[in-house]
Amino acid sequence: MMALAHFFLLTTGFAALADEAFVTAQGADALDIIDVSAMKPLAHLPIAGKPAGVAVSPDGARAYVTSPEGRFLTVVDARSRKVERRIGVQGGPLGVAVAPDGRHVYVADLYGRRLVEIEPDKGETRSVGVGTMASGVAATPDGKTILVADRDDNALSVIDAASFQRVATIPVGKHPFGVTIDAVGARAYTANVESDDVSVIDIATRKVVGALKTESRPYTVALASGRIFVANQHADSVSVFDAATLAPVGTIQVGEYPEGIAASHDGARIYVANWFSNELWAIDATTLRVVGRAQTGDGPRAFGAFVRKITTAP
Repeated sequence: MMALAHFFLLTTGFAALADEAFVTAQGADALDIIDVSAMKPLAHLPIAGKPAGVAVSPDGARAYVTSPEGRFLTVVDARSRKVERRIGVQGGPLGVAVAPDGRHVYVADLYGRRLVEIEPDKGETRSVGVGTMASGVAATPDGKTILVADRDDNALSVIDAASFQRVATIPVGKHPFGVTIDAVGARAYTANVESDDVSVIDIATRKVVGALKTESRPYTVALASGRIFVANQHADSVSVFDAATLAPVGTIQVGEYPEGIAASHDGARIYVANWFSNELWAIDATTLRVVGRAQTGDGPRAFGAFVRKITTAP
């Protein structure tokens, strides 16, 4: 495990941002909270059970962390940076998303072929069957639809949030893992690990409208500045595409085995968690230059919406 005490900042072109990154360090059984304006640590919270998935609530009040081996969801007070409670989730909780109104949390059970709905102050409320090896989860901005990446079925499950029923299945590339929805709820993107591409889905018609060829083993997708950013694990890179035309823009070399990727709330930066080199990298979304690096605990995955916008003093 690399020491958590040493953090690095590349000074060129780095602007202050009012964001914090909540990075699950799976090997360290921890959650690292990082001030990304200075790329410095704010807290290191022990989280057992090999934490992997993470989602910050839209209001920035809480973060939710999945522990597949511990079979629980950890609720973190994001402002005080303290663990509130654990909620048991049977099977293998992995992907996690928060409803736009913050009232429900959705957790994909990797082994149980189900999506679980949780009320943070009550625990599990209901579940719905989805496909095999359910991985990434995302909710549309209006809160009406939830998408689940069914990895081994090469498909997306479409869940109606009100009835909590699966209403459609959309075939995508081979072994989708991360799923991301744009800010207006028009398109979704799946990173397809084994076909080395990203499927672009029109949510209204439930059809694939494009396929983006990436480098080896794409795992997650982030959107910023009119661009699509894809973390490629085996290539140690991020592929970049134009969101309007779907044309390739460039490739950025990053650390070893990038997995989690997310945008800053102003769209100016992309943050990439490098699983094997134990670092969080900051990238300028316009120039595609690496503008900052911070060391994390061992095995940062940060699988999910891990960036918190600061709206009030923490």
